[in-house]
Amino acid sequence: MNTPSNIFFQVIAVVGSCGTLGNWCHQKAVPLQPAEDGTLWKKTITVPRGLEIKYRYLKGFFLESKNAGGPCQVIVNKWETHQQPRSLNIEITDGQFGFHDDVECVDSGWLTCQTEIRLRLHYSEKPPVNITKKKFKKSRFRLKLMLEGFEEEDDEESLSSWHKMTTTLEISMISDSGYKSRHSQPECGYALEPTQWTEYSIHTMDPDNLELIFEFFEEDLSEKVVQGDVHPGHVGAACLLSSTFVESGKDNGVVTLPIMSRNSRQTIGKVRVDYLVIRPIQGFECDMRQSFTKYWQKRSALDVGHRGAGSTHVAKHHKIRENTIASFLSAANYGAAYVEFDVHLSKDLVPIVYHDLTCCISTKKHSMVLFEVPVKDLTFDQLQLLKLAHTTAMKVHDHKDLMDEEEYIDEHQPFPSLSQAVPDCVGFNIELKWISQMKVGLLDGSWDANLSTYFNMNQFLDVILTCVLKNAGKRRIVFSCFDPDVCAMVRRKQNKYPILFLTQGVSDVYPELMDIRCKTTQIAMSFAQSEDILGISAHTEDLLRNMDSIKEAQSKGLVVFCWGDDNNEHANRRRLREHGIDGLIYDSSSFVHSHGPHIRPVTQSKGSCDLCCCPLMQHGTALCVCVCVCVCVCVCVCMHFLFEYSVILTFFFFYVPNFLLCLRVPHSSYLSLPLPHCSEFVHILCHSYHYVKMLCRLHLCVLY
Repeated sequence: MNTPSNIFFQVIAVVGSCGTLGNWCHQKAVPLQPAEDGTLWKKTITVPRGLEIKYRYLKGFFLESKNAGGPCQVIVNKWETHQQPRSLNIEITDGQFGFHDDVECVDSGWLTCQTEIRLRLHYSEKPPVNITKKKFKKSRFRLKLMLEGFEEEDDEESLSSWHKMTTTLEISMISDSGYKSRHSQPECGYALEPTQWTEYSIHTMDPDNLELIFEFFEEDLSEKVVQGDVHPGHVGAACLLSSTFVESGKDNGVVTLPIMSRNSRQTIGKVRVDYLVIRPIQGFECDMRQSFTKYWQKRSALDVGHRGAGSTHVAKHHKIRENTIASFLSAANYGAAYVEFDVHLSKDLVPIVYHDLTCCISTKKHSMVLFEVPVKDLTFDQLQLLKLAHTTAMKVHDHKDLMDEEEYIDEHQPFPSLSQAVPDCVGFNIELKWISQMKVGLLDGSWDANLSTYFNMNQFLDVILTCVLKNAGKRRIVFSCFDPDVCAMVRRKQNKYPILFLTQGVSDVYPELMDIRCKTTQIAMSFAQSEDILGISAHTEDLLRNMDSIKEAQSKGLVVFCWGDDNNEHANRRRLREHGIDGLIYDSSSFVHSHGPHIRPVTQSKGSCDLCCCPLMQHGTALCVCVCVCVCVCVCVCMHFLFEYSVILTFFFFYVPNFLLCLRVPHSSYLSLPLPHCSEFVHILCHSYHYVKMLCRLHLCVLY
């Protein structure tokens, strides 16, 4: 195995599908030995006979355990993520790291044993730097973060040196115009800009023991402030101890630090530092069998069922309650490629499916008195016992959602747990529900549902991610969230599933959010690129103003989904498809059938219902083939696929002489063909006689 360059103490290792290769466990990966020049790595390994052995290479650090005799700790910096891993031959010369079958596919590692601390300076709520001394009131400063060392030195020198060596500091900056990610700082740092998000990332094995210094340089000062200074204008510094985060009991928040003058004991101002601590998942280890975090093959747009079969409270005609097992099954039966739903935690930390952060409950049967209660304050068992209404019911005195307990069956019960069974054929677009802060008018500074506090973000994500990683099986999974920190944490905490950054952009419907990263679709793209996530899920209201945003995002390597009430309009969906949208989330029971391995979407017919003017389109489900046929003409339509078997269904249209439609119906392991669909097809044909009489041409939608 050749590698282009060798970072000091970083090694190449191999992990694979048998015991001697670690059974895909990074902690049991086998380090290779470097040749003299450090570019060729090799090792002789004994593997079982008669087995098909698969394997991958990784780059990382192998560290001694903190506990004597314990397993080594492995930090994965880079690893190969080809969908088909390498296969074992008798003698292997694999060529270059990251290249397999002449295709390069390498991804960054995830947090295994190390912690990532992020310190952010931005103008989301107020300027991060406040200068109080008149001398510097009009000065423009450049800032540089320095890792000074550890608060408390370790007694074991060798272990301490390992930790120091694996502690890294990088800076990222994002704005509407682009991003610059994960790089080292210039000698005097960078100036802060009002429209820019500046973020420092520290990876460390000792997250609660770091000493960090913000150095302040006045741009216009040419003289040295203190004798011996290397650079002029070095006027002040602010010290941050990472133990502060532990003492606060929070993994995210804001700390304000005094900026001390370097030539006196006076303060010259203060700096407001937004922090986030990302820890590895507790109690679960990701394997290296397969990864879909950046895997996407461009196909036709996926149809995603909003809250299952659709939003109950927007479309009152829906008979199935949103975000229930029944709603997901309904969407699956109609051929939805994915169902989108919201997940958050109950008070006893059970992942539950529900849209709103609060619910309106009635304490007595047939009571008209409603109480709004945060979902996070009720246990899973309490949620299962509730009679509930949507929060809008309090405003409009609409109690239709309150149902007698006797009318419920399990599949229609609200607040299903995330682990409840839904057929594997339908993928999950799981929106991770988190609170957002507003920045408009009377709402300025307020939080969703007036919840200024919520769960610990690491705990919240650990519970949900562990549930998904343990139970998803072969189901296709895509995460999404409106909170950019949650998106970043999902990317860093696990190595299997992708995440989309949900963004509303500029909207007349929803209030502006406080976070700079949420303000526009353009900065959302920059954020997605900087964090190396799959893509964005944009608000259709904003996309319709500038449809070129879709191509712009895709040219940057991003996948683009869209959401919003505008997607319920057929004309809008057609426009979005024409502009190459990757996924459509909308309230409808007419989806396009999808099948295929995991995250990869399948090809849909070019003649899908959203692209035609078929009078029967409201009955269509998926893989729609629109055919123009003339009256009194015999037509045969066959869809040829590689399936286990096919069935020929022949329907005679007795009202029109010599008219015949012959349909080859495929069978698929991903998609069964329920009999109700066949009867619906016959029903549609029989009730379409008036179209034949009125038109010289008839558009038929093949419903499978």
